[in-house]
Amino acid sequence: MSALNGTKFSSALFLLTGIPGIEDVHLWISILFCLTYVISIVGNSVILFVIKEDTSLHEPMYIFLSMLAITDIGLLIATMPTILGIYIFNCREISFNACFAQLFFIHFLQCTESSLLLLMAFDRYIAVCNPLRYASILTLPRVTNMGLLCVLRGVAMILPLPLLLKRYQYCRTGVLSHSYCLHQDVMKTACSDITVNSIYGLIAKLLTMGLDSLLILLSYVMLLSTVISVVSRTECMKALNTCVSHLCAVLIFYTPEIGLTVIFRFVKNYSPMLSVLLGYMSVLLPPLMNPIVYSVKSKHLRARVIRVFIK
Repeated sequence: MSALNGTKFSSALFLLTGIPGIEDVHLWISILFCLTYVISIVGNSVILFVIKEDTSLHEPMYIFLSMLAITDIGLLIATMPTILGIYIFNCREISFNACFAQLFFIHFLQCTESSLLLLMAFDRYIAVCNPLRYASILTLPRVTNMGLLCVLRGVAMILPLPLLLKRYQYCRTGVLSHSYCLHQDVMKTACSDITVNSIYGLIAKLLTMGLDSLLILLSYVMLLSTVISVVSRTECMKALNTCVSHLCAVLIFYTPEIGLTVIFRFVKNYSPMLSVLLGYMSVLLPPLMNPIVYSVKSKHLRARVIRVFIK
C-alpha cells in the first residue's frame, strides 16, 4: 500500500492482519470464528427474546442485561466482516473511511458496555444493601434514561478519535496488527505528529473504562462492608451469590482490555501473538460468555431459556 502526502483518503488502504505464522490453517480457524459468532449471536438473541416476552423479567437487572446483549451483538456485527473476510476469503484490504467507521463502533460499543457494567454494579449494590427502596430508586423510566446516557457518553467520548485521525497523512505502510481497526493501531501508522490523539486516547480510556472499573471496585467494597457488618455469614454468602454473574462479566470484559492497553502504550517489545490473542478476547469473549454466565447463575432466567428451547 502506498499512502503518500498527496494521496486522497478515498484511494488509500490499510492492510489487516490475521494470526501471524499460521496462514496455512486460516480456513480451519475460520470455522472456529464462525462457530463463535453463531453461538454468540444466538445466545444474546435468546436472552433478548426471553426478557422481552416474559413480563416477570421486566426488572432493572434484566433490562440492563438486555442492553448488554444488544451492545454485544453490535460488537459482533462491527468485527465480523473483516475477521471472517481475512480467514475465509483472504481479503486484507480496508479503506480509510471504512476503517475509521469500524474503530469508532468498536470503541463506542466497548465504552457503552463498560458503562452498562457500572450500572449493573450499582443495581446489585442497591438490591443487596437497600432492598426495600430498590423498586423506588430503579424505576423503569429511570433505567431507560440511564441506558440512554451510556450511549450518549460513548458517542461523546469516542467520536473525536476518528475525526482526529482523518486529519493526519499516512505515509507509512499501513499494515495493522489486528483483523479489525483499533485507534491505537491506526494511530501508529500516521506520519504526522500524533501527540493529540495519543493524549486524548489515553484520557478517554481513563475517563471511561478506567473510571468505570474503579467505581465498580468501590461499589463492591462498599457492598462487602455493608453486608459483613449487618447479616450473618450464611446470609452474606446468599447476598454475594447474586453478584457472581456480574463479577464474571466484569472480569471477562476488563482483563483483556487492560492487558491490551498496557501492551500498546507501555510495552515496547511485546509478542505480536499476545497482542492478537488479547485483541480477539476483548471483542469476542464478552459476547460469547455473558449469555452463558447469566443463564447459568440466574435460576429464573435459566428456566425461561430452557422453556424456549423445549418449545
